Amino acid sequence: MQLTESDLEQKFNLEPEIDKTFRQSPGVGIAQNEKDLHKSCLPDEEDGWFEVKYEVEGEQITEARVCRVKNGIAANYPKPYMRRRDPDCMFIGDDLPTDKDRYEEAWGEDFSAVRTETFDWLSKQELLTFPFMAGDDRCGIPALAVVPANAGFFALGLGLLQGISDFQEFEEPFEPQVYIYAAPPFRHTHFDGQQVVVHNRSHERHEIFSYNLYPGPSAKKGVYGALLHFGEVDNWVTTHASVVRTRTPYNNKTNIMHEGASGGGKSEMNEHLHRDVDGSIKMGENIVTGEDHYLVLPRTNKLMPMADDMVLCHPDIQKDNGKIGVLDAEDGWFIRVDHIDSYGTDPDIEARTIDPELPLLFFNLDVQPDSTALLWEHIEDEPGVPCPNPRFVLPRQTVPRIQNDPLYIDVRSFGVRTPPCTKDEPSYGILGMFHVLPPALAWIWRLISPRGFANPSIVDTEGISAEGVGSYWPFATGKRVTQANLLLDQFKNTPNVLNVLCPVKHVGAWSVGFMSEWIMREYIPRRGGQFEREELTEARCNMLGYALEELVVEGIEIDRELLSVEKQPEVGTAAYDEGAQVLRDFFNEQLQKFLTDDLDPVGRNIIECFLDNGTVSDYEDIIPAPNIFSD
Repeated sequence: MQLTESDLEQKFNLEPEIDKTFRQSPGVGIAQNEKDLHKSCLPDEEDGWFEVKYEVEGEQITEARVCRVKNGIAANYPKPYMRRRDPDCMFIGDDLPTDKDRYEEAWGEDFSAVRTETFDWLSKQELLTFPFMAGDDRCGIPALAVVPANAGFFALGLGLLQGISDFQEFEEPFEPQVYIYAAPPFRHTHFDGQQVVVHNRSHERHEIFSYNLYPGPSAKKGVYGALLHFGEVDNWVTTHASVVRTRTPYNNKTNIMHEGASGGGKSEMNEHLHRDVDGSIKMGENIVTGEDHYLVLPRTNKLMPMADDMVLCHPDIQKDNGKIGVLDAEDGWFIRVDHIDSYGTDPDIEARTIDPELPLLFFNLDVQPDSTALLWEHIEDEPGVPCPNPRFVLPRQTVPRIQNDPLYIDVRSFGVRTPPCTKDEPSYGILGMFHVLPPALAWIWRLISPRGFANPSIVDTEGISAEGVGSYWPFATGKRVTQANLLLDQFKNTPNVLNVLCPVKHVGAWSVGFMSEWIMREYIPRRGGQFEREELTEARCNMLGYALEELVVEGIEIDRELLSVEKQPEVGTAAYDEGAQVLRDFFNEQLQKFLTDDLDPVGRNIIECFLDNGTVSDYEDIIPAPNIFSD
């Protein structure tokens, strides 16, 4: 359907620049639903492929190749650099307070000139647009997407992730507060081939200019940045987390929110625990001895997912119950499947994608037109090197037992990608199967949010690095201390939440994948209630809070060396302490940037406690932790 002047006048109340752009454009298609966006993905094709290309200085440059497959639409990027998010792609084009790189400082000119050029370029293109609500319809923010008509796959990704509002159902003119504009050729004409996303904010509006067609930093994280901006204005948070409600075989129900940097196990918290063909569960493999550790668990907890990556903690859904009220901020989930490297790795999610209820959108898979996109067939970045960031968008309405009403969190976990730690190669991979944290220490971990080992979601970085506040700092546009204070308020106001810390990939010398969080997800809901004092002990590294003395699931005891890494003969205390010092030195360095006059005084006390090598009980003195122990 084409957008008409009558539609503009009766159904929308737009900013002058985009209203003018629409009126000057050769044609503006407006999508009313996902079917419209699916149709837009292949306006024409050659040998089954449609190339999304633009003229740059007289040359046609292909940004993406798109084809129809039996289970949806598949898109691939010719350049491996475009297959994952560049962590340095965000720039701020306004004068509001920020700790991020300002456009003018990075590119040597005021953004207003490029903003005007962007609208000029868009006005000469056939366009595709649609309105949506950023966040949940019940407490979201009105938004509008505007993309070149030939970038239908990008619009489809945004529509699947954020939803689509049918403009014909508007009873009042729709007035967006968030605008997303895509102008792909500017990546070459203005930004040396780099992924660039510019945020241009006011207190009432948030513009996102995407100068590339990978949806990660714009269609997904750009919208996230807008939610964080309006949260700063009105004092609420959108956490970087997944949420699942579990029900044990004994009918105990527990709501878990799992946070972490990219690759920290958020999507995996909603996945079924992986089993071998005989039904046994491989806990891990010792990388030194080759020994395998197995667990037999006849029945696992039933999973009732709510969210995959972005979680609204909006004031309208909070109760005075000492817990965090949450809603999903997305309409679809951008699922990474790098761990699925062969048929049968995850039968549940494989079955959902091979024969889906609705057509899906796939990225970075090796496909051919009219074939079936298979999650384990990853496109190669170079011969023999598979892309580490294959993904698909899963509409949340197709997820079995999806939770749509607000949930109130019982357990708040945080995932950290950890390298192997051995006597020969000490590292910060010293986390046990999981740790229990006082609220103040849990807040410290979220200030730093270590990006950690072998992160598959972003362009390569080496060693340990900080994702920043809440692990959502790469997507935030304002001041880190403002976000730190908002998160601190959450921890102070939710004493009835149990905080835990989970490693991903390695526990000392053991390669465990995501098993740590899956075992935690089985164990805590089963045991219920609070811990006795003798069940926990202060970890050898005090920044890890409490370690478990024992962990028994359905009568099966987990080896204690998986609970306290220093007990592993392949590690020992010397290598453990060396790894602990790596963590401590890194945190000490990163925490300095929060010690400003704007930091909440309680937050300053917590950071000073950390810098003074405080004990676990010292943190509990600052923010009480009544939900850990029963006495």
